[in-house]
Amino acid sequence: MNISSSDPETEMEMDMTPMIDVVFLLIIFFMIITDMSQKDLEELELPIAAKATEDKPDPDENRPILNIPHTGVIIVRREPLYNPELDDGKPEPYAEVKRYLSTAAEMMPQEPLAEGSSVMLPDDPLLVRADESTLFKHIQKVLELCGQEGIQIWKVQLAVSVPEDDDED
Repeated sequence: MNISSSDPETEMEMDMTPMIDVVFLLIIFFMIITDMSQKDLEELELPIAAKATEDKPDPDENRPILNIPHTGVIIVRREPLYNPELDDGKPEPYAEVKRYLSTAAEMMPQEPLAEGSSVMLPDDPLLVRADESTLFKHIQKVLELCGQEGIQIWKVQLAVSVPEDDDED
């Protein structure tokens, strides 16, 4: 009978292919997750504020965010809801924005307008991120839409950036 015995001095080679596959899958997974978390934010040059507080949203909240670049296009989750060049000739140019704000207002927790009041209003804020060169009329239109019947979002936050510290020693 031929019984093979293992020699402790012989080297064993390990196949690294499955390990490399797993590492690549993890890298892809984290790249996708990172991209999903930034889906609501467009690349904008926000106006600089002298004083501002850091935005720390609750990760469990579904906070509505509107992005308005300098062109005046209103973008939500990479989808343009209003484009001044294409929609201004339509009878209801802001219909998509109104629909989005109405849906967002319905999903927000409701709070009474005043103590003992039966009128309920959304209690969470809407975040408006506008480029520093965006004309105010585009931001003003969003604010007007927030006050319409069926939407009535009364808390609005405007995104700004803070000045960079220039520490010259």
